[in-house]
Amino acid sequence: MREARSGDEPETGKRPKTANREARENLEALGTPEVPTSQSRLHTLVIIGQIEGHLQLPSQNKTTKYEHVIPQLIAIEENPDIEGLLVILNTVGGDVEAGLALAEMIAGLSKPTVALVLGGGHSIAVPVAVSAQHTMITATATMTIHPIRMNGLVIGVPQTYEYLDKMQDRVVNFVIHHSHVSEATFRELMFRTGELARDVGTVLVGQDAVACGLVDEVGSVAQALSRLSAMVDARPRPARPSEPPRARRRRSSRSARRSTTAVHAPH
Repeated sequence: MREARSGDEPETGKRPKTANREARENLEALGTPEVPTSQSRLHTLVIIGQIEGHLQLPSQNKTTKYEHVIPQLIAIEENPDIEGLLVILNTVGGDVEAGLALAEMIAGLSKPTVALVLGGGHSIAVPVAVSAQHTMITATATMTIHPIRMNGLVIGVPQTYEYLDKMQDRVVNFVIHHSHVSEATFRELMFRTGELARDVGTVLVGQDAVACGLVDEVGSVAQALSRLSAMVDARPRPARPSEPPRARRRRSSRSARRSTTAVHAPH
């Protein structure tokens, strides 16, 4: 029988996770050896790459899958420890219906929300950006506004163009109801010619998005977190539920019986 030595690993079937091994895994997965951990009342949701819809994109594309984000938004709404949501966007757009679904869910949250556009928030990412209660953009970030397009088989009949108009109206109506831009201005930006080399539309850079009313202000991470914290602090706290009348009567009757027993108790 071989004697156990001090250098042998315990035969548990799994190797213990050492600090070096954990740092190496973090470096491979996240690009940093240490992951900052802290208990915060604010949650950050990052939407990057291309918003993936019902079709799976090639593996070389960086994507945000809507089936991953929707459960997170539901969990954020139900978690009492999370009091505010910061949405960070750096995306080229993607599937129209998936983007609108995420935008509707963010707009439907009862907790304070702030969106920050970093790098770019293009195409269908525009409704996602304005779905938050307060939207910010960095000075060098851009937002591209252009008409929707359709991939795959296109049937050359009037119904196809009517369908595109209806889908485009869904995007336009959502944006104008969740921002300060007018419908006339937004449609003019969407159908502008001569600005994009191979497309119809407009590129808004930083302050331009604020000037037209699409975004609330120019800022970065510190300003976004400060704004979200202020919104959380200004939010009224839910009142504690009052005691049901039946429970009050039951408690008062028990206290009355105890007082009667104390009066008539023998000395």
